[in-house]
Amino acid sequence: MINKHSLEVGLSFGITSGIITTLGLMVGLHSGTHSKVTVIGGILTIAIADSFSDALGIHISEESEGIHSDKEIWQSTISTFLAKFIFTSLFIIPILIFELSTAIIISVVSGLFLLSILSFILSKKQGTKGWGVVLEHLVVAIIVIFLAHYAGVWIASIF
Repeated sequence: MINKHSLEVGLSFGITSGIITTLGLMVGLHSGTHSKVTVIGGILTIAIADSFSDALGIHISEESEGIHSDKEIWQSTISTFLAKFIFTSLFIIPILIFELSTAIIISVVSGLFLLSILSFILSKKQGTKGWGVVLEHLVVAIIVIFLAHYAGVWIASIF
């Protein structure tokens, strides 16, 4: 039987990280290279390497609490990996269908929309003001996107 806490930890962390990390990477690589191949390669790299990294991070975090069984820890680990891998990989679809600049816009809008939905659901579950939590999470995501964009522009100007 899957532990509800383990699943919630893995899904909420994996989805959030998958959205924010991938959007930052996509925007930064697009700003620096304007190359579909580079952006797709970056997404696939994040889907594999960062999904494993985040899953291990959750694994160690859950172990460090000292209150979870091995089964619960592994459920959090696996659900984090799967959520991050799947949500990260989904961002390849618009790039395959649309021109790169359009795909980036579609990805940013859809990613921020999904993050808003997740944030709203989590806030309601916790009994807090939904839109305050949504706004807080969106501000962080938008800062990441802007910083990644300007990092890409800066790197392209230097190299």
